[in-house]
Amino acid sequence: MIRLHGYWRSTASYRVRIALNLKDVDYEQATHDLRTGAHGADAYREIAPQGLVPALETDGGTFTQSTAIMEWLEEVYPDPPLLPADPPGRAQVRAMVALVACDIHPLNNLRVLQSLRRDLGAGDRAVSEWIARWIGEGFSALEEQATRFGGAFCFGNSPSLADCCLVPQVFAAERFEVDMTPYPRLCAINARCLDLAAFAAAHPARQPDADPVG
Repeated sequence: MIRLHGYWRSTASYRVRIALNLKDVDYEQATHDLRTGAHGADAYREIAPQGLVPALETDGGTFTQSTAIMEWLEEVYPDPPLLPADPPGRAQVRAMVALVACDIHPLNNLRVLQSLRRDLGAGDRAVSEWIARWIGEGFSALEEQATRFGGAFCFGNSPSLADCCLVPQVFAAERFEVDMTPYPRLCAINARCLDLAAFAAAHPARQPDADPVG
């Protein structure tokens, strides 16, 4: 049994869905609506003490933090590999993962944006500028890394954990109306990924808890 606790629009949950699909791992989903604070419920905190999504329940234990979950999947389900075979290659992919998961995403997730509005009195324009600043700084570096080490994908010519992180972050950038024209390679990689069934099936709009269209 594998159960993914997440939320349809959570980019961290989106990463894990992609990795699960690329590994062809069957799983069920449990949703926790971040907008209503469902992830803070006592029952969920017994599963994930930090009260954040995603969390992955398995027969071997429950795991939190999307990057740790993806690394676990790589070890338990090694085919197809989402990390290169050589240590330098693995380090480069992990650097790209960290760039998104540690430097871009945390500054733009829901609880930070809520704090900017609630605690610092930031208006919509200020919040939008904040989002664009941090996504832009991160994507500028990632564009250079993907140009240096990438081929069809962020690293080489097959999907990796870096692509699992890129695609959800592009989704977030587009949702927040961040200008993506300075990042042509990232846009091309994103489009190529979305043509693959594993990525398409993980898209937020295709999740059972997604808001109805219209």
